[in-house]
Amino acid sequence: MDISTDIEKNRLYFDGVFCKDRNFDILKRELTFGGKNALLYMIDGFVKEDLLEKILESFAELDSADLRNEETFKQGHIPYNNLSTETDCDKIVTAVLSGKTVLIVEGFAEAFIMELRTYPQRESGEPDRDKVMRGSRDGFTEALTKNAALIRRRIRDKNFSVEYQSIGKVSKTDVALCYLSDRVDKKILKDVRSKIQNSQIDAVSMCQEDMANVINGKMRWNPFPKYKFTERPDVAAAQILEGDLIILIDNTPTAMIMPATIFDIAEDANDYYFPPLTGAYLRITRLLTMVVTLFVTPVWLLALRYPDFVPDFLKFVLVEDEPNVPIVLQLLLLEFVIDGLKLSSLNTPGMLSSTFSIIAGIIVSDFAVQSGWFCAETMLYMAFVAMANYSQPGYELGYAIKFMRMLMLVLTELFGIWGFAAGLAVTVYLILSTKIEGKKSYFWPLIPFSFKGMGRLLFRLK
Repeated sequence: MDISTDIEKNRLYFDGVFCKDRNFDILKRELTFGGKNALLYMIDGFVKEDLLEKILESFAELDSADLRNEETFKQGHIPYNNLSTETDCDKIVTAVLSGKTVLIVEGFAEAFIMELRTYPQRESGEPDRDKVMRGSRDGFTEALTKNAALIRRRIRDKNFSVEYQSIGKVSKTDVALCYLSDRVDKKILKDVRSKIQNSQIDAVSMCQEDMANVINGKMRWNPFPKYKFTERPDVAAAQILEGDLIILIDNTPTAMIMPATIFDIAEDANDYYFPPLTGAYLRITRLLTMVVTLFVTPVWLLALRYPDFVPDFLKFVLVEDEPNVPIVLQLLLLEFVIDGLKLSSLNTPGMLSSTFSIIAGIIVSDFAVQSGWFCAETMLYMAFVAMANYSQPGYELGYAIKFMRMLMLVLTELFGIWGFAAGLAVTVYLILSTKIEGKKSYFWPLIPFSFKGMGRLLFRLK
């Protein structure tokens, strides 16, 4: 349905759509300038009031000659650059609900859409999870336009594109695809754009998770993440320069990066903010820590199952006294206890979090051993695992490793060496079966092996 030149018909239609009697935050202003009536629709809290005031002041000086037609009015008498026109009523409604300001003038067959949006938001600051020892301290916020500006500040190239999309039949959430047109994989870009445009989802209330389901086409039960997430604009800009596609979603400070291998997901900004030798050391340490975190408790449990095969110089890892609770049960309980303490810390008031952490650490570790529930060796290995998980910049990869570790513990306890081998096989299968967009495999550069790729993985090469 197109907009009418009859101002009264437009008033009745849009007042009915916006339900003015129920929505107090949708504002309507009736104006008269140049001998014509006009309507102004906007959402309270989304409008830059100082700019709107200046525009309205300019309207007061107009006469009938200034309103001969739409083009004359648009070109010479609306003192604002970010302006567009629209005739479709559904798109006009969507523009208002998105926070834009819409002006409808009597006798004009077009509505004037002014980009006067501003969003209530927190100040930009360094993300809690993606902290760096050296480098910029800014981070994404929940405002899409500001996030795009933070990236554009770092990439001033004519080929850099911030492509607007809308997703969600009900929410109509703003989405931006950020890429360099001369470097991005055109097939990935076309595929993602098509899936967003053809999506039948009602809303992306869970932001990245809903977007991942839209792109994947179905819910995944494989715990290994397919995408890299970051709240840092410098990381997003670096990935765009490498030819990756970045997806920004309104209302969330997290950007999705694709394609991403498992080693890309394990990367950290600190690897690049230090000289090559230091950066290589940090990266290799993180990768080794990831491997050790996966195997440390299953291998220890395997050693307890086959003590005769343990070399003499490693006999100290064995438990001399018979535990009151089976070792595997101790390890699994501590896996759940650690996550329970994490959830508790999320809901603990900030002023009490450090105190509660100290109390929990003392009580859980000391009295758990004294009571006979856990042995000291179990507490030691699980304390290492809990701390080592934080070496990974992404939660998703850390939990994928956790689930594989727990699977290997259960299978090792049930079937011994064959159970450990089966758990390892399942882990390798899940990694290799994870398909990502583009030509690379999820385990590249190991599979398929690339000498140059391994050099870039371990060392910072040009």
